[in-house]
Amino acid sequence: MLRTAPSSGHVIPKAVRVAGMRLALTGLTLAVLFLFLIPMVYGVVTALKTDNQISKTGAPWWPASERTFTYEGKEYDIYKVPIGGEIKEWALYKKGRKSSLFIDPQNPDAGPIEWEGSWRQLDRVWEPDPQWSNFPEAWNTIDFIVLLRNTLMYAGITTFGAVLSAALVAYGFARFRIPGKNVLFMLMLSTVILPGAVTLIPTYFVFLQIGWVGTWLPLIVPAFFSWGTNVFLLRQFFMGIPRDLDEAAMIDGASPLRIFISIILPMSTPALTAVALFHFFWAWNDFFGPLIYLAGHPEKFPITVGLTAFNNLYSQNTNLIQAASLISAALPVVVFFLAQRVFMQGVVITGVEK
Repeated sequence: MLRTAPSSGHVIPKAVRVAGMRLALTGLTLAVLFLFLIPMVYGVVTALKTDNQISKTGAPWWPASERTFTYEGKEYDIYKVPIGGEIKEWALYKKGRKSSLFIDPQNPDAGPIEWEGSWRQLDRVWEPDPQWSNFPEAWNTIDFIVLLRNTLMYAGITTFGAVLSAALVAYGFARFRIPGKNVLFMLMLSTVILPGAVTLIPTYFVFLQIGWVGTWLPLIVPAFFSWGTNVFLLRQFFMGIPRDLDEAAMIDGASPLRIFISIILPMSTPALTAVALFHFFWAWNDFFGPLIYLAGHPEKFPITVGLTAFNNLYSQNTNLIQAASLISAALPVVVFFLAQRVFMQGVVITGVEK
């Protein structure tokens, strides 16, 4: 009778392997998240710095200001002074070439202390000093009230038009028998592939001829004629809603429009929210369209175009530019966090057949 020899290799338990995979996946996710958050952290940190810190060589990356000490009614800069193998934080009282006089902030009554060495090679002492005043200064420097009003109007109206038109078109493709429906649907999706630069000049010429350039109409009216991506997402969701509900409503005498309003739309809240947020964020960040059609009308500029003009005027004040950018991004971030649960549900469901 043959017997197999026991394996000398060490077998890793399944629970340990699963725990290791989860740990590795969590670490990878945190690493990717860290990389994505670096620009945001840089923007927040820069917005809280002073003009002096930004232009100062050797300044720390975090918001800080150079520490000083007041002695006999005057302020003196504090440096890191090496004394007997230790680093002392002393205030430079009198500068010299080979030796200088310092004051110990911990014991100012001791008077000036002579230190031999070049004070120019010493590092300054920095202390945390976030400049929260940069945000109100940026708010007052640029007319944020007008910019936010224009941006909210542009994003709000176009979002309503985009969701309404896309829902109607998607309802037609999902529920009605139309001759050549598949061909029409593919033709509609092909418009997504067409680059905007191809249609830019003809579209601008048409709007110029009808007198719409310089107004909000070229930016708002096209949103009420649906976009291929929005129609595709909503159609996929509508096709997952059982037709039995439509038939039951028809037996009760409901018209197709009543079915759309009373059944389809209430059951499609996640998908409608996803489409609305997609378009809202796109409209909020839209720069090229308003720049072209609203040129010469600064009172109609949205916040993206207004920030560009602000950057040109205050290109040296990086902290104010970052503060203004964070103010402009605050509302979209709040909207996303308030609707993230419904938004993620809509994104997942629209891509999965029920």
